[in-house]
Amino acid sequence: MDARRQVVELRRLGRTRYPDAHALQERLVAARLADEIPDTLLVTEHERVVTLGRGAPVGAAGATELPVFEVARGGEATWHGPGQIVLYPIRFLPEGRRDLHAYLRELEQVAIDALARLGVRGERVAGKTGVWVSGLKLCSIGVAVRRWVSWHGLALNVDNDLADFRAFAPCGLDPALMTRLADHVGRPLGPGEVERELCAAFERVFDCRLVERDARGDARLERT
Repeated sequence: MDARRQVVELRRLGRTRYPDAHALQERLVAARLADEIPDTLLVTEHERVVTLGRGAPVGAAGATELPVFEVARGGEATWHGPGQIVLYPIRFLPEGRRDLHAYLRELEQVAIDALARLGVRGERVAGKTGVWVSGLKLCSIGVAVRRWVSWHGLALNVDNDLADFRAFAPCGLDPALMTRLADHVGRPLGPGEVERELCAAFERVFDCRLVERDARGDARLERT
């Protein structure tokens, strides 16, 4: 890989509670705005939770008994939990690349490229954000931007239990339209395989070089 590519700091957080990871994003956005850190990619897996984006209508959480958080990202209601890999890029969008629709398409491409390496054809659906396979939604995407620093990101269902989706309308959709990679890949997935492919796809799509930081340095982030 070309050492001249932009360096993006990679932090693997392991499993986290959603409010802890959200608070970490807030701190990193502030630090990125102050030019105290480089662009950063957080990779995590959450405890079970439902989040409501700016586009979520009243009652979007439905009958879920899970914790519910309202957040600044675009989109409607979604679920996070074990077996789902989440990528949160904290990125400064430079002049000339401040098209949020294009940025969403780039995040979709990260998932599509990773899925292709795993033997699955990911697809876009006109008028909708996210990545689909065989007419079912596999990856949800929603972002927020603060003074052109982006946060939030994408969530890819890998081998999670889909039952939690049944209590509400994920992304405003019929819960039956949600799927997971394990049901399409046709073979066992190796430990860390999907995460590695997502990170490699992120490097390709954004033409950057990920350099890992020991996430244990984030003393204020409590893991589960």
